[in-house]
Amino acid sequence: MTSPEPPAYAGAVARGLWDAGADLIGYVPSASVAPVIDALVAADGGARGSSARVFPLSREEEAMGVLGALPLAGGFGAVVMQDNGFGNALTALTTFNAAYHLPLLVVANTRGGLGEYNSMIHTFGQHVPGLLDRVGLRTFELDRRSGPEDWHAVVAEAGAHARMTFRPVVVLAHFWATDGRGA
Repeated sequence: MTSPEPPAYAGAVARGLWDAGADLIGYVPSASVAPVIDALVAADGGARGSSARVFPLSREEEAMGVLGALPLAGGFGAVVMQDNGFGNALTALTTFNAAYHLPLLVVANTRGGLGEYNSMIHTFGQHVPGLLDRVGLRTFELDRRSGPEDWHAVVAEAGAHARMTFRPVVVLAHFWATDGRGA
């Protein structure tokens, strides 16, 4: 039995993460990023949310530490999460990953934009791009104005940028109104 084809944007992000050269990819479970996780796991031959190189972590700061430490052993890691998780991750990102020049690719589904149904999430979500900029984390944003192939290219190039600059790089992916649903 073959796996169904992932939604176009989720599949593009998954391909971009692999093409960025990620050795391991951790994620913080969320229904919002589930299509990306499903595509990553399927591409790596896994099932039920994990594979040899894709696995869940309990919190965002744990993800930054576990995946962010890979360069110390010659590897490169990536994290998939929701952007509201930066509230948990900022200390790890700024005092470990950025301070020690450890490249890391973070792809975060944005919340709080057009189409957001959860009124509480706007309180934090709207400030994430500015907050990341303020603490010196390089970000790239993707939304429905770009097609899936552009999403693939930007994610892959963001990984190359992280490795070239020896810094964490964040891709904020606005999945709302892509793939026919609000991811």
